[in-house]
Amino acid sequence: MPTGVSLDPDTDAPPGSATGLTSAASGRQARMPRQVYPLRVLGMGLGGIALAAVLYENNAGIGSWAWLGFTALLWPQLALWTALRSRHPHRAEVRNLLFDSALAGIWVPLMHFNLLPSVLLLTLATVDKISTGVPRLWLQSLPVMLAGMVLGSVVAGLAFQPATSMLVILACLPMLLIHTIAVSLAANRLIARIREQNRALDQLQRIDALTGLAGRRHWQQQAEAALRRLRDDGTVATLLMVDIDRFKDINDQYGHASGDDVLRLVAGLLRRRLGDADNAGRFGGDEFAVVLAGIGRDEAFAIAEGMRRDVEAAETSARHAGGLRCSVSIGVAEADPADPGLRQWLEAADRALYAAKHAGRNQVAATPVRDRSDRIS
Repeated sequence: MPTGVSLDPDTDAPPGSATGLTSAASGRQARMPRQVYPLRVLGMGLGGIALAAVLYENNAGIGSWAWLGFTALLWPQLALWTALRSRHPHRAEVRNLLFDSALAGIWVPLMHFNLLPSVLLLTLATVDKISTGVPRLWLQSLPVMLAGMVLGSVVAGLAFQPATSMLVILACLPMLLIHTIAVSLAANRLIARIREQNRALDQLQRIDALTGLAGRRHWQQQAEAALRRLRDDGTVATLLMVDIDRFKDINDQYGHASGDDVLRLVAGLLRRRLGDADNAGRFGGDEFAVVLAGIGRDEAFAIAEGMRRDVEAAETSARHAGGLRCSVSIGVAEADPADPGLRQWLEAADRALYAAKHAGRNQVAATPVRDRSDRIS
């Protein structure tokens, strides 16, 4: 019997790489019976109309009519009740879906193999298993469906009356039309949900959740774009590597929550000094990278010095940190047109950063443009 089911594609095998994602997938699994229920009621009810027309034409006995009442009315309620009472609702609902296929198989011989409703029941019951997104469920349903047909044949005999009357054709139309539309709408909602999840994942990849700056991969893409502009039209760009001084000591003394406050503080102060075309990202644990577009080394040095002063004068709101202050060391490196590789650019900025730290920290140091003789090929 068709149920019109359409579920999240990852319901069967939630990823275990992150606790949050695993919990979300587990929640979807627990909701599966309630997701299936209204569609099962619709599918069974519409299928019942076609079945009733066939039973009426065949002058079926009370037993067949009672079985129709169970199939179309009682079974959807019983399926929901058993799934919700189970310790594993998802597994119970998968068993219910397989029983749906068994019911479809049983009804084919009970209808004396009436062609149109038989084909509709078997096809739509299989399509429903495919639309769940549960891997290979539709393949598992095929032998179950066949077993149902064998059982129905044993009970009802092998009467073969494939001709479909106009009455039965008309009775099949609601199942064919409404069921198809319901499955399409459910699939459309699923596609929209997946599209929204993809946008959220893209946002997570592009933005560091703690600081609000670009994530490392996204920042590297922007830095490579700046280097391409340098190669294409000579637009200068300068890289700043910003490192929080003695950040490990801050974490050890005040705790990681206060350390997070410091990271957010520094990120916010960096953003205040940036223009629309500039790009800042969290490069490592306590290290930030900033690409200043269209700005040469000397102007970038002044911007970096302003950033350093901003951090030095700022005070975090970290709890139990007593107005914690911090400082940063910054390395400045202008992109070299003769060697516009991202790795070389990063290493030049790193050399300047190390020079600032060796000079006593809370300093800004710049790598001279001419200091590229040791670049890596």
